[in-house]
Formats: sequence, C-alpha cells, structure tokens
Amino acid sequence: MNFFPITNTLILLTISGIHFFWAFGGKWGADAAIPTNQEGKKMLNSAGNFPSVFATLVVAFGLLAMALLHLEKVQSLGFAIPSWIDAYGLKIIAGIFLLRAIGDFHYVGIFKKIKETKFAILDTKYYSPLCLLLSFNAFITTFYL
Repeated sequence: MNFFPITNTLILLTISGIHFFWAFGGKWGADAAIPTNQEGKKMLNSAGNFPSVFATLVVAFGLLAMALLHLEKVQSLGFAIPSWIDAYGLKIIAGIFLLRAIGDFHYVGIFKKIKETKFAILDTKYYSPLCLLLSFNAFITTFYL
C-alpha cells in the first residue's frame, strides 16, 4: 500500500522542483505550462505573460508541502502535523487535483473547449491524467494508510 503515497511524493517533488527552477529563472518547459487562447495569448494576468516569482514560489512550496504530507504517511519525518491537517490534508489534496483534472470548462482540464493550443494538447495527454492519478493516489492513501 505504500506505492500510492510514494508515487505521489515522487511526482509532487518533481513538479515542485520544476516550479523552483522556473522561480529562479529557468525557462525549460515554461512555454507549455500556461494555458493560452487560440491566438496564443497566455491566460494568466501578470507582467510578461508569466506568473510572478512570488506566485511560482507559492506553488512550488505548496507542492513540496503536499509531497511531505504524503511521505509522512509512510515515514515519520519527525515534525508535528496539526491534527486537522493529518485528518483532512490528503482529502483536500485529492480534491484539489480532482478539480484541476475536471478543469474550468474552457482552457484547462478534461472538459475544456479550447483543445488545439500547445498547452491544451499537453493538458489532454499529460497534465489532466496526471492530476487524476495524483487525486486517486491521495484518496487511496487517505483511506488505507
């Protein structure tokens, strides 16, 4: 049963690392990570059409925290987790990734309408299925560990 939280831990650490890379100036993959409309305009409001360093760091640390919460389920990391986070954390994570997989019904997720952009193609092939996997694994971890 440790397969599910360990898999999520590794995936979340990888995605967190990519966000740290972007926050500190890396560009690899950034052009395919933000939804665009059919004209190629990025659908996030920020200077330069990319999220701010602060916003990217918030996501990176959030993903890191999610990874550590999964890892805590299989291995005591030696720090105290508030009881409400221990009780609801993985359920919240599962819900977040399920909602991300479902999407906004326009640019992101399984039910998106815009399907021809670079982001949309990658979202259909990789991002949304990965979010479904993360959600499923978090739910399994919640109920069996």
